[in-house]
Amino acid sequence: MRSLSLLWRYPVITLTVLAFALVGVLHAVDQQQVGRWIATVYVAAVVVWTLIGMVRDVLRGHVGLDILAVVAMVATLAVGEYIAALIIVLMLSGGEALEDFAGRRARRDLSALLDRSPRIAHVLHDPGDAQSDEAHDVPVDEVAVGDVLLVRPAEIVPVDGTLLTTEGEFDESSLTGESLPVSRHAGEEVLSGAINGSRAIRLRALRTGADSQYQQIVALVHQAESSHAPIVRLADRFAIPFTAVALVLAGTAWALSGDATRFAEVLVLATPCPLLIAAPVAFLGGLSRAAKSGVIMKSGAVVEQIARVRSAAFDKTGTLTQGRPELVEVRPAPGFDAYEVLQLAASAEQYSSHVLAAGIRTAAEARGLPLEAAAEASETATNGVSATIRGRTVVVGKPAYVASLAPDTVRAELGTGEAAAYVAVDGRFAGALLLADAARPEAAAVVSWLRLHEVERVAMLTGDVRSTAESVAHQLGIEEVHAELLPPEKVRLAAELEPRPVLMVGDGVNDAPVLAAADIGIAMGAKGATAAGDAADVVILVDSLAKVVDAVAIGRHTLRVALTAIWIGIGLSVGLMVVAMTGLIPAVAGALVQELVDLATILYALRALSGPPSGLRPGADGTGADTVPAVAATPAPGR
Repeated sequence: MRSLSLLWRYPVITLTVLAFALVGVLHAVDQQQVGRWIATVYVAAVVVWTLIGMVRDVLRGHVGLDILAVVAMVATLAVGEYIAALIIVLMLSGGEALEDFAGRRARRDLSALLDRSPRIAHVLHDPGDAQSDEAHDVPVDEVAVGDVLLVRPAEIVPVDGTLLTTEGEFDESSLTGESLPVSRHAGEEVLSGAINGSRAIRLRALRTGADSQYQQIVALVHQAESSHAPIVRLADRFAIPFTAVALVLAGTAWALSGDATRFAEVLVLATPCPLLIAAPVAFLGGLSRAAKSGVIMKSGAVVEQIARVRSAAFDKTGTLTQGRPELVEVRPAPGFDAYEVLQLAASAEQYSSHVLAAGIRTAAEARGLPLEAAAEASETATNGVSATIRGRTVVVGKPAYVASLAPDTVRAELGTGEAAAYVAVDGRFAGALLLADAARPEAAAVVSWLRLHEVERVAMLTGDVRSTAESVAHQLGIEEVHAELLPPEKVRLAAELEPRPVLMVGDGVNDAPVLAAADIGIAMGAKGATAAGDAADVVILVDSLAKVVDAVAIGRHTLRVALTAIWIGIGLSVGLMVVAMTGLIPAVAGALVQELVDLATILYALRALSGPPSGLRPGADGTGADTVPAVAATPAPGR
């Protein structure tokens, strides 16, 4: 059955092999003339079919390399080299088959994500009965937020959820690249796509199936799989000069020898398979390798762009820093109590999605301060939140935003590694909450690596206050800082950065516009930043900034392999054409030799699946050392 499937998948190869066999039998029974006519008619049909495809391409504004193959087939038929013509047909169809095989091999790592996507969830009948595991199966798409699910041993977690069982162990290698199982405790989040350990666990659904982490990854993989790299069009741009060189060499050989057969012998060696096949195979390999490293590139175009990057810009909060600020001090204004300020601020921050809000809420809960419900609440993106609590209007946010509502606002003096959220109550300044956030340990190494690898300009674009931003930038080796920016200002600055292409790295919803506007947008998607991931060209599935280095390194390696494969094909073809001008390579032998050229370029293109290490080693600092220098605590983010 498998053999029949292969025959059906590649009908031109099947028909060409049958034509070869029939011609061989006719030669054996001394019917060469009949064999010649059969071969001629078959090759002529292939020529007509190829010409129809070429016309369709031209009407779409695309001129490719098929013209050389057509000229070679016509020339060999014209001089009676019908065996060589059959070999050319086999070579072209065989090249397509090799491309398909290589593409399947290159897509293997991408497809692995799709093949294991969770489809069924076990919803418990009676979630309150801790002794009962009676459940009914529903499609993942029908799971509602709040449903309590049972996940049996070795099953895939179907949706993102909060662990209800005391403890569980999960294999998250397909999500994060972490090879060792990780432990989660009650109350912690478990991501869809993780594989449960040896005991059944319960979890409460946090998101629907469509919004869960694994399904977001699958959607990105679909985009990556269906993409086509611009390097294929670059290969087609070789069509006119390569065709011109081939025709000049073939015409010269004919003119010097006076033998039309020499024209066909040269053109047989000019068939364009190396250009048509090697480049897309290399880019598919690059996409696959990136996916295996925990980096989803949405298209082959992104691979080429990221390989050429010359400027890089970073958001600060959650990107250069870990994004988990902790409260270190409450500074109440005269007339306010520190606990009162913290409780009111934390109650208002219940209605904010900003990372500072989580730190403030956590601090209040840790001090036993209950969070109160608001009668009314609203958030002004990147500035702050306003809520009515116990009849009092509470505003928490940036100093400029709070000062616009409470003119007596006083800016706090901040130490290294600190940021402040300002609080106003009923139009009066109530105090400031000081928080600190540690830098990612790999951030300095990433900046250093980029500078050492042809990235001429590195900048920080952040909505945080300038003092905090500059403190982080100084510690990480970033000299250019643009602080207190709104999303439109980030977009404008990213558009103005030179030299290009420009890479932008961010993680939050407020980074989505600039990620979409940059030449290459990279989203830190490990924590489920869906909006940023949708807008970005590259999504990092592992919570590590070092994957930015991997993405750039893989892109450069892939582009280098693709271009080298193209030039190998061109160099070998031109060299062999020059030899064929002397008459040393008969048409049939030339067609067979060209098949070896095709194979060589495709095998070289598959190097994009592997190759040299793709960036920073664990603990590397970007300069070859084995460890990352210790980085002091860095400032917390601002809105």
